[in-house]
Amino acid sequence: MALENCLQVSTVTTTRAGVLHCCHPLSSKDKLNFPNHTGLKKPILTFSLPTPSFHSSGGTYQKSRIICKAKAVNEVQVVTDSNWNNLVIANESPVLVEFWAPWCGPCRMIAPIIDELAKEYAGKIACYKLNTDESPNTATQYGIRSIPTVLFFKNGEKKESVIGAVPKSTLSTTIEKYVDA
Repeated sequence: MALENCLQVSTVTTTRAGVLHCCHPLSSKDKLNFPNHTGLKKPILTFSLPTPSFHSSGGTYQKSRIICKAKAVNEVQVVTDSNWNNLVIANESPVLVEFWAPWCGPCRMIAPIIDELAKEYAGKIACYKLNTDESPNTATQYGIRSIPTVLFFKNGEKKESVIGAVPKSTLSTTIEKYVDA
């Protein structure tokens, strides 16, 4: 996903009382410079934006803030009983949900495959995982009796299920059925 789709930078002018006076997005001509960090397992984005500060008798100042508008769609997200309807049922794109538990050996075997598929099909399919120990109601609702179980949804409707630690090709073939070309 392009960085410009993820970040919205805005300048906010406030008073000492913290009242918001104005907010306008950074223009597309402005550039953000992110330093490169090496030697870390996960990348870290740290940066500062040079924004002019000013002080007047009214005590106002200007500052910049970063708001990430887009979700990281290239990784598996966690879904629970409480957010199931919003993330899975109301999702307009096809959805893959892995039902798993931390104590399940085959679940740990299939987890890296689900992670790879989330990256490969980023923007085409949403990938979630539901811990059956922490969210038993949804697992019961869908009749999950064996884990890992992967369910496929399209337009909020359950389409297909795959039970067990299957090869990546099996899951890819199933995803291809529901991804619009």
